[in-house]
Amino acid sequence: MPSELILDLNVNSDRKRLLIPANKSLLDLLREDLGLTGSKHGCDVGDCGACTVLVDGVARLSCITLAAEADGAEITTVEGVHQGRELHPVQIAFDDQVAAQCGYCTPGFIVALKALFDDEPDPSDQAIKDTLGSNICRCTGYTKILAAAHQAREVLNGRS
Repeated sequence: MPSELILDLNVNSDRKRLLIPANKSLLDLLREDLGLTGSKHGCDVGDCGACTVLVDGVARLSCITLAAEADGAEITTVEGVHQGRELHPVQIAFDDQVAAQCGYCTPGFIVALKALFDDEPDPSDQAIKDTLGSNICRCTGYTKILAAAHQAREVLNGRS
């Protein structure tokens, strides 16, 4: 395997061509090479969800994803979740529900929920809980995060 690779990515709708070490994680590429620091270093082993990004619309843990695996892909980070000039309903709901305390885990939750709502616009409460269960929050107890997810679901389905 070569020690360096050239990657072509589309990150938050911005084309990028980068020469990177073959063993670089997607998280490190986003943070170090592109300055997109919204995705957080949490555990570096895929347990906490703080680094969640979308790769071709699918939620992935960027700390355990090699950047090379994303060659040619559309990457969406928390910085790219917004809809044009407007915040995404999940972002608005997190603000409305005061669903972040320290905020470290918040980007991962927002991206994971966006992926859920993109895939299943009106998910069950259990599907929401399953999605939230893949991310760890040490501050909030999840009550307000769950309320934000419910608010976003209602808005996205025109019920609020």
